Amino acid sequence: MILAGKIQTLRKQNGFSQEQLAEMCNVTRQSISKWEADIALPETDKLILLSKIFSVSVDVLLKDELELNLVKEVHTCGIAQNSDLGNGLYEGVLIKESIDDESILDYIEINKVEIWKTNDVTRYWTVIYFSSSNPNFPEKLSKVMIARDEGGNWFCDFKTGNIKMIVFRNKILKYEVGNREQKEKVIEECRKLGIPDEQMNWSE
Repeated sequence: MILAGKIQTLRKQNGFSQEQLAEMCNVTRQSISKWEADIALPETDKLILLSKIFSVSVDVLLKDELELNLVKEVHTCGIAQNSDLGNGLYEGVLIKESIDDESILDYIEINKVEIWKTNDVTRYWTVIYFSSSNPNFPEKLSKVMIARDEGGNWFCDFKTGNIKMIVFRNKILKYEVGNREQKEKVIEECRKLGIPDEQMNWSE
């Protein structure tokens, strides 16, 4: 099935009108109509947004050979879904070299991969932009993050709704975005784990 058909099918499965989906994507209803008629293609940022709304990977949307029969049906989406802490939806960036067990990758949907050149011993990092619908993802990730006795602990930061999570080996820290007191406590814990301040300018 091509992208146009997948958008229409997923929209109907989730019970959205073209107007409702247009509002979620911050586009006109005519844009949704053109996407579904295969007259126009969504821009990259809109594709990523559609993948979040429908809880499918960008790969599933773009690759004709990947069918929708493997897609989990959901009945909440958009802002409401992202702010619901019970839905298990996480989004963030993971450096592949920060984990010691690649099986954690089975629990994420990869939206984009970049290679970053560094001044570290590891010359290049594999940077994975991901989402996960597994409700136990933070706990699973905390078991595979690399920790060193001499410092240099790795962490992964990501969001679920309005909650920012910082995950170390066997430690999960979190705070509500906008709550300075909670954030300061998390930053202080990170300092105790040897994280320099310049590495704590994570996006919110």
